[in-house]
Amino acid sequence: MPTYIILAQFTDQGIRNIKDSPKREEAFRKLCEKVGAQVKDAYRTMGRYDIAAVVDAPDDVTMNAILYSVGSLGNVRTETLRAFTRQETEAALAKMA
Repeated sequence: MPTYIILAQFTDQGIRNIKDSPKREEAFRKLCEKVGAQVKDAYRTMGRYDIAAVVDAPDDVTMNAILYSVGSLGNVRTETLRAFTRQETEAALAKMA
């Protein structure tokens, strides 16, 4: 299953309601489970991003659906990276011309 790294920044609305952040994380985890994805880890971070999460999802379309759902709530803006395992990287390297 593909792995994604989600980097998120709180919007003005999200930071105003920061105390609800643990409840929002739980809702995010449930949303992921509902569509066949799994949150491996979620962290609050310091620096450019406020949250970093690692999610396994069946495919890019499912991950997009999750991100659209989360983004439409207005609490965070996200940047998402597709992460490749060592085995996936080795397979890509083996296919190099």
